[in-house]
Amino acid sequence: MLEPVAPQRPHTWQRPTGPADDPWAWLRDRDDPATITYLEAENAYADDWFGQHGTLVDEIFGEIKSRVQETDLSAPVRHGPWWYVTRTEEGRSYPIHCRGRTELTATDQVLLDENVEADGHEYFAIHAFDVSPDHSVLAWSSDIDGSEQYTMRFRSLAPADGAPVGDLADVLEGTTWGGTAWSADGHVLFYVTADEQQRPSTVWRHRMGTPQSDDVVVFDETDERFYVHVSLSRSDEWVVIESSSKLSSEVLLVPAAAPDQPATVAVPRRDDVEYSLDHWGDQWVVLTNLDAVDFRVMTAPLERPAEWTELVAHRPGRRILSIDAFAGHLVLHEWADAQPQARILFRDGTERVVHGGDEPHDLELDANPEWVATTLRYGYQSLTTPASVYEEDVRTGERRLLKQTPVPGVDLSRYVAERQWATAADGTQVPVDVVRLASTPVDATAPLAVYGYGSYEASMPPWFSVARLSLLDRGFVWALVHPRGGGELGRQWYLQGRLEHKRNTFTDTIACVEHLVANGWAHPQRVALRGGSAGGLLVGACITMRPDLFRAAVAEVPFVDVVTTMSDATIPLTVTEWEEWGDPRTEPAASYMLSYSPYDHTTARAYPALLVTAGLNDPRVSYHEPAKWVAKLRAVRTNDATLLLRTEIGAGHGGPSGRYETWRDEARMLAFQVVELA
Repeated sequence: MLEPVAPQRPHTWQRPTGPADDPWAWLRDRDDPATITYLEAENAYADDWFGQHGTLVDEIFGEIKSRVQETDLSAPVRHGPWWYVTRTEEGRSYPIHCRGRTELTATDQVLLDENVEADGHEYFAIHAFDVSPDHSVLAWSSDIDGSEQYTMRFRSLAPADGAPVGDLADVLEGTTWGGTAWSADGHVLFYVTADEQQRPSTVWRHRMGTPQSDDVVVFDETDERFYVHVSLSRSDEWVVIESSSKLSSEVLLVPAAAPDQPATVAVPRRDDVEYSLDHWGDQWVVLTNLDAVDFRVMTAPLERPAEWTELVAHRPGRRILSIDAFAGHLVLHEWADAQPQARILFRDGTERVVHGGDEPHDLELDANPEWVATTLRYGYQSLTTPASVYEEDVRTGERRLLKQTPVPGVDLSRYVAERQWATAADGTQVPVDVVRLASTPVDATAPLAVYGYGSYEASMPPWFSVARLSLLDRGFVWALVHPRGGGELGRQWYLQGRLEHKRNTFTDTIACVEHLVANGWAHPQRVALRGGSAGGLLVGACITMRPDLFRAAVAEVPFVDVVTTMSDATIPLTVTEWEEWGDPRTEPAASYMLSYSPYDHTTARAYPALLVTAGLNDPRVSYHEPAKWVAKLRAVRTNDATLLLRTEIGAGHGGPSGRYETWRDEARMLAFQVVELA
């Protein structure tokens, strides 16, 4: 099958760095019939390639499916008088949400069967799932095209065990991912909508039984750098509205028992000062970076939330990510020494640490809805340990395993993982986690699959993947890089990989790959790189800086046309992103961003084999970025390595929905790497 060719139409961008020709700029217009024609041609071309390798795709899909216990149950969570649980059934794509009066009967009442709601939709995703304080009404929202625009509905739940009564007449259109919060009496729901740039910007108050047109604006954020989020404190006493940019934040409060009261500002926003606030019984507890780059914890009187007294001092390199308040203690989720852990702090000043050991791992707080809880539920997983839910007595540390995701037919003792440290060009030590079969030799013969992200201070803890085993069982080494731009080693790690230091993200990744190759973890000609969204930028920048280092790459919904997108304030979310990347409408940001923008650096030379994905309804990275990049690569590259673009016509940033389609999609991405590194 012949490669698709996107027509070239003259277009020039005027930039501070000079005029820039972009003959594929027309692809930004999704209403141009030629745009869909081109995307469909690329899809057909990709389908043809995967059809030629259909046996391998089917084989890997079968392997993934065989390692999943399709009929399964989550660990039940107690909330008030009910135990809530999610279950899955063999042959059905989506989860089923249930509850019961005891832990053993938690599946008795079906609250929401996503399979029923998804019927007839190519795409389906749930966002809000919030039960009212008296547990009689469920607020739930869904997206049916991947645009991240949600419709909120309200389901009346039977007061006793049995089937749900059904959805009420209340329907809220155009809600977004900014959270929800119920009033104390369950008569009012706070929710968030987005502006024209799809930025969560406005908090509304909806009174049950009234039309959406009667809803009242509680808070409207006019500064385009800020996102808005609303939640209910664990104590159920306060509605907390948080408005945050990349560099500063502000909290507003509404008593849950008096939802009609105006929202009041806890502490007015200040440039470069971030804080979050939670209710801790007789006081507020505050997490802030004020005079503390890696954050510290403060307290404040209920009547004077701006008067802060230090509770937990700042310690450089120990990045406190969040605080969770319970009646008798606080839980701090933090990263120390590039590993996540939880710190339990009691009212008497004593504390204890919950950590996951030396193997690279993830440790995240699980569902803990009860204000008076004396146990802590948390999730643990590693590159060799499936996702597990533990419950631990906060005082004694007595721990019990509630649930470990089954992996049928797999001997996990066959796999080994460890952390390596690579040396960047400026001498910085960069962590990289590797996993392989114990029998895979470290003798420079193995194929290597590398995954990276490195933006937004997002720490990327190692996770377990049944799909990844299909690579490891074929002799692959798999590596997770932690370049600057993430948050694994504290706020400074992030600051050294953003704005005018962004290139460190890419050179750190390259240094990690060079380290692994030099130390025998991989054959020098058998390396693949993978990342999505900002991680797709990492992929694009690395293969344009060092195309010789990689045989193949997978770029999922990649942010690759950096200068053009960040120059256009009308594109969704652009303004909020300037604090992360810079504003290329002026110097020196224009020149610096141009120095690494993959689309602008795609020139006449040989490139690795590439699988690129896009979502037509993606509100975060518009489909036209990957589409333009592939079109340009086809026109200018000097080799004929595999080059594929797959666009989900009915989905968005996260790709297809439903677990079987997700597994099939993953099987294609793994098959691509297996074929290209053979």
